[in-house]
Amino acid sequence: MNKIRTVVFLVLAMGLNALAQSTRPAVSAVTKIGIVVEDMDRSLAFYTGVLDFKKTSDEEVAGERYEQLNGVFGLRCRIVGLSLGSETIELTEYLTPRGRVVPRDSRSNDRWFQHIAIVTTDMDRAYARLRERKVHFASTGPQTLPQWNKGAAGIRAFYFRDPDDHVLEVIYFPAGKGDPRWQEKQALFPGVDHTAVVVEDTDKSLAFYRDILGFRIAGGSENYGSEQEHLNNVQGARLRITTMKAPDGPGVEFLQYLAPKDGKPYPADAKANDLFSWQTTVGTADSAGLLKDLGDRGYKLVSTAPSETEFIVRDPDGHAVHVVRQLK
Repeated sequence: MNKIRTVVFLVLAMGLNALAQSTRPAVSAVTKIGIVVEDMDRSLAFYTGVLDFKKTSDEEVAGERYEQLNGVFGLRCRIVGLSLGSETIELTEYLTPRGRVVPRDSRSNDRWFQHIAIVTTDMDRAYARLRERKVHFASTGPQTLPQWNKGAAGIRAFYFRDPDDHVLEVIYFPAGKGDPRWQEKQALFPGVDHTAVVVEDTDKSLAFYRDILGFRIAGGSENYGSEQEHLNNVQGARLRITTMKAPDGPGVEFLQYLAPKDGKPYPADAKANDLFSWQTTVGTADSAGLLKDLGDRGYKLVSTAPSETEFIVRDPDGHAVHVVRQLK
C-alpha cells in the first residue's frame, strides 16, 4: 500500500510540475539581437550607411555587474543600439579584453553560425546597393527558392558579410509568404524578419526554445538543391528549417544540416567577447522561474553570478540567449 501511495504521489507531483510550467509566463518577446564587433565606428558606418539602421543609443559600461553577466573579467564595452523598422540589434565592442575574431575558415554549416535576415522590398535594388558598396559575398549571388518547395517558393535571398565577417542575409518575400507587413510598399530595408542559428538536432533545440522558453513553431521546410547550395555556399546542402516565434519580435530559425554533416561544433571555450559570439535577448515576466528550470535541466550559464532578473544561458548548441525580466 505504501508503494502504491508513493507512486500516486510521484505521478501527481509530476503532473503539478508540468501544469506549473505550462501556466508560467513564457518568453513574451525577442527584444534584440546582439553582435560583437571589433571596431564600432567602422561597423556603424556599415550598418547605418549600407543597410539603413538608425542609431538609438550609445553607452560605455564597465564594472562587476557586467563582468558577472557576461562572464568576462575586467571588461569595458561600448554598446550601441540600432533600429530598423520595429526591430533592434545591439553592437558591442569590447574595449578590453578583446576576444577572438571569426575564424577565416568558417562555413554556413558550422554551429557557431548565426545571422539576421534583413527584409528587402526589392531584391534587385538591394543587391545593386550591396555591390556598389563592395560588400564581401557569402552566397554566389541572390537565389530564388524553387516552386516545388511550397513553404519557401519564390522567396529570394542573398548572404553577405559585414566588416567583421559576420554573415548577414537580405531576404525578399513574395505575396503570400512571410509576415504580411513585408508586403507593404515602404523602405528598401523595412526590418529584420528573424535570426537564424545552426543546430545539430532540431528536437534538442525544441526542448530548449519551445518546451522551456515557450516559443511556438511557426513554420518549417526541408530545403535542398542548387539554389540552397549556392545560397549557403555549401555543396550538397540539405537543411531542415524550423521557424520559432515568440508573441512579439523577430523569429528564431533553426538550420539543421541533414547534409553535409561536417560542420564544426561551437567552441567549448567561447567567451562573450569573441566576435563569433552573438546573443539573442528575450523578455519574460518570470526570469527567476526560467533560471531555475534551465539550471535544473543542466543548461550551461554564461553568467558567473546569474541574477533572477537577468542572465545569459547557452542553448544546446552553444548559442547565447540573454534572458531579461520584462515587467508588464
